[in-house]
Amino acid sequence: MIENGKKRVVIENVRPQIEGGRFPVKRAVGEKVEVTADIFSDGHDTVSARILFKGPDDTDWNTSSLLFKENDHWIGEFRVRTVGTYQYTVEGWVDHFRTWQKDVRKKIDAGQDVKVDLHIGLEFLDRAIKKASADDKSKLQNISKEVRGSNQELAVLTAVGKDLTELMDRYVDLSYASRYQKELLIVVDPKKAVFSAWYERFPRSCAREAGKHGTFKDCEAMLPEIARMGFDVLYLPPIHPIGRIKRKGKNNTPVCAEGDVGSPWAIGAAEGGHKNILPELGTLEDFTRLIGSARDYGIDIAMDIAFQCSPDHPYVKEHPEWFRWRPDGTVQFAENPPKKYEDIIPVNFETDQWKELWEELKSVFIFWLETGVRIFRVDNPHTKSFGFWEWVIHEIKKDYPETIFLSEAFTRPKVMYRLAKLGFTQSYTYFTWRNTKWEFEEYMGELVRTDVREYLRPNFWTNTPDILPEHLQYGGRPAYMMRLVLAATLSSNYGIYGPAFELFVQEAMEGKEEYLHSEKYEVKHWDWDKEGNLKDFIARINKIRKENPALQDTWNVTFYVADNDYLMCYGKTNEDLSNIIIVAVNLDPYHPQGGWVRIPIKDLGVDPHQPYLVHDLLSDDKFIWHGEKNYIQLDPAVVPAHIFRVRKRMKRENDFDYFL
Repeated sequence: MIENGKKRVVIENVRPQIEGGRFPVKRAVGEKVEVTADIFSDGHDTVSARILFKGPDDTDWNTSSLLFKENDHWIGEFRVRTVGTYQYTVEGWVDHFRTWQKDVRKKIDAGQDVKVDLHIGLEFLDRAIKKASADDKSKLQNISKEVRGSNQELAVLTAVGKDLTELMDRYVDLSYASRYQKELLIVVDPKKAVFSAWYERFPRSCAREAGKHGTFKDCEAMLPEIARMGFDVLYLPPIHPIGRIKRKGKNNTPVCAEGDVGSPWAIGAAEGGHKNILPELGTLEDFTRLIGSARDYGIDIAMDIAFQCSPDHPYVKEHPEWFRWRPDGTVQFAENPPKKYEDIIPVNFETDQWKELWEELKSVFIFWLETGVRIFRVDNPHTKSFGFWEWVIHEIKKDYPETIFLSEAFTRPKVMYRLAKLGFTQSYTYFTWRNTKWEFEEYMGELVRTDVREYLRPNFWTNTPDILPEHLQYGGRPAYMMRLVLAATLSSNYGIYGPAFELFVQEAMEGKEEYLHSEKYEVKHWDWDKEGNLKDFIARINKIRKENPALQDTWNVTFYVADNDYLMCYGKTNEDLSNIIIVAVNLDPYHPQGGWVRIPIKDLGVDPHQPYLVHDLLSDDKFIWHGEKNYIQLDPAVVPAHIFRVRKRMKRENDFDYFL
């Protein structure tokens, strides 16, 4: 049914929106929201349009202009300033005053008389004067006098001038404006949602002496070095009591020996479950102090949430209805045939008591939020109910909108994307298994050149306790350096599992991408300062990221042509081109590789007829380049990458050149 037949403007294809507005898009504080729409009307009248938006604390709509581009396509933007949920929509109307101005210009150009038209224009002015503020009213009255004056040429120039257009735009008649039928949502997260460096470490392996079980206090003592390396998120695997029934031994053997500590992901024992701490690590007070000490260093503690239980978790006795039971009376453990995980029992999300289950799992998040945790790495969310994640993330963000959720779902693309749409702030990706130039360019195109960018924020991990990729098993120190540069510069969010990474551990289970003597099943004592370690190189990379805004964005990557398949080159810039970064990486960890790269320097604001300086932020070497094509040679035995900052040639008033 037509609501009002006087509304003539049509609004279609408003973007960004996900599945017709079913899910919100994502932004972080300070980011831009670019809005596009197709907007048109019948006839030849001029159409005007604007964006309406409001933040979590706004009661009235804010506005931002939409500008006509071509073929009835309009574009505009606004920035989000506050953590929380924003709303936005689009409004369009037939702009009778601008239509009048357009027609007057046409008549003047055709040499026609416009006396009557000027009187019509005065009617528009009179209506605006009645609504105008005191200051604008005075300006409009003065313009009205000029239009009424005897000098018709001056009257016309004033009537069609830009100053009057801008004044009249403030007092348009929106009685018959059309508004897009949906108010779309944006979830706005803290800045760390889009720019972060994660460091994963098992607190039980932080003891200073070999043979001892680490504690939160030992972990606290390592904060200065973690901060020096430049990390701002310290992710701890599960810190809860570990089950004793069916506990796994070293190297994931099905029978544990005396003294084996088991996997932290087998959560729950006589000491408690998901709201309790493994006694060997310390107390709740120790954990709270670790959170505070980390914040003093600019580091947030990320906590692991794994909604699964050991056979001796209190939930199994207290709520047997939350689990699946087999005909022989035993509880169903986790398995992915032929693999068996007897130490872990999955939760049954199809239980008739699902509401009670959901509330209890929500209370786990709330418990740790109240201790000060604001970042959660969620283990295997793709094996839990989609409906639960949508509900629980929404519930938590109502009271804790700054919470960040990282989805650890190495699974099918559509499942990963669905979890991101449901509310996960960041997502693990397939970066770990991309190796060739073609694979990287194709995958980055999928992440940043499609609608995926509106809801999935990639977090590139070089390795995890579960995954030691083949290229790290066989590529040695150069492979580790190369993968670090790729992760840290392709994505603005990245992470490493250490100290296995900085000590470039390569020992794997035969034929598998799994660590031999995995820290998942035993307490390790790491020689963190072992000769040749990568700590200083990591610190250099993170320092470069923090000092260059171009590297604090994922969506701005552009790949450049290099005539060697082992040489990959890409660039990033900030909005005003004051920070231009070019990254070149040798993808071959065994041999030096070189080639010609083509950089479209004109697009970067660099004069193609002038030389320009490229400063390698890794080696501190400087090179003078000329034009678009330049030669690069990279020896992996030295450093397998360049991270260039481009410095444009400038001239001072005294004609002496310098580089900016």
